[in-house]
Amino acid sequence: MDGLSQIETELGKVFEWHLTAINNAIKLAKVKALWQDIAVRYNATQRAYHSLQHIQQLFSQFEQIKHQLHEPHIIALALYYHDVIYDPRRSDNELKSAEYMVEALRCYLSDEQCTTIYTLIMMTASHELHECLDKDTVSDAAYFLDMDLSILGTPWSEYQVYAQAVRQEYRHIANEDYRTGRIAVLQKLLAHPVLYLTAYYHNHFEVQARDNIKREITLLRAS
Repeated sequence: MDGLSQIETELGKVFEWHLTAINNAIKLAKVKALWQDIAVRYNATQRAYHSLQHIQQLFSQFEQIKHQLHEPHIIALALYYHDVIYDPRRSDNELKSAEYMVEALRCYLSDEQCTTIYTLIMMTASHELHECLDKDTVSDAAYFLDMDLSILGTPWSEYQVYAQAVRQEYRHIANEDYRTGRIAVLQKLLAHPVLYLTAYYHNHFEVQARDNIKREITLLRAS
C-alpha cells in the first residue's frame, strides 16, 4: 500500500468512527460510500494543498485538542467536509462545501447538527466567529478555525511546502498577478490583532505564524 492509499484508509476509519458515534444505525456500506465520495474529491489532481494530506494534518491537530471540545464528532465531520468542494477559480467553495455536506448527511444527522456543521464550514471563509452560536459551540468553533490555520504556525520547512502547494493550485494565474494577490492575502492575515482564537494555538503558533507570513511576503517581493 502506497503512502496516499494508507492515508486514505486511515482517514476512512476515522470518518467511520465519528459518523457512527453520532448515528450508530447507519449501515457500514453507506458510511464507506460517503467516505469514497469525500476521498475522490480530495484526491482530485488539481489539488496540491487542499488534499487528503491537508485533512491528515488537521487530524494530527485534532488529536492534540479533542479533549477541549464539547462535540468532537461534529467538529471532526466539519473538518472532513470543509474543503470537499474546492476550485481555486471560484469564490464560493465554502458555500458549496457546506451545501454538499447537508445533502450528504441530512438523512443521518439532526437538523441542528447539520446546521452547526454548515455554520462551521461557512466560517472558514472569513475565519471569524459567528455571534449567533451558543457558548459551547463558539469554543469548539474557535478550535476548528485555529486548526484550519495551524499550517501557518508550523516550522518554516513545512510552511514552505504549504506555500509552494498553494502556488501550484493557482498555476493558472500569472506570476505577477499571483504575487500581488498572495501578498494582499498575507497582509490581511497580519492585520488581524490575533491569528489564533484559542489560548492553546495563540501560545504555540502565533509567533511562528507571523514570522512565516512575513518571510513569505519578503520572498514574494524579491521574486
